Amino acid sequence: MTDQKLILILKICISIGICLILLGIYLHNFNETVEAMGVQGIIISAVCVAFGMVLSLPTKMYLTFILVKREADKNQ
Repeated sequence: MTDQKLILILKICISIGICLILLGIYLHNFNETVEAMGVQGIIISAVCVAFGMVLSLPTKMYLTFILVKREADKNQ
């Protein structure tokens, strides 16, 4: 797998993660159906935020590492 494909996949994972975080925030704050569900609604919104964090944060760190490494190799 080339670096370009890997970077594209990582950027897609970050985007999906951020979308899940925003979905969880929307469900928790603005959706009346989730509010009516009670504890189950809170769990649904928390799961969206949790999976969003899992997808976005480690991926962002790895993408930064790849880009820094590529820049260092380019300057040598």
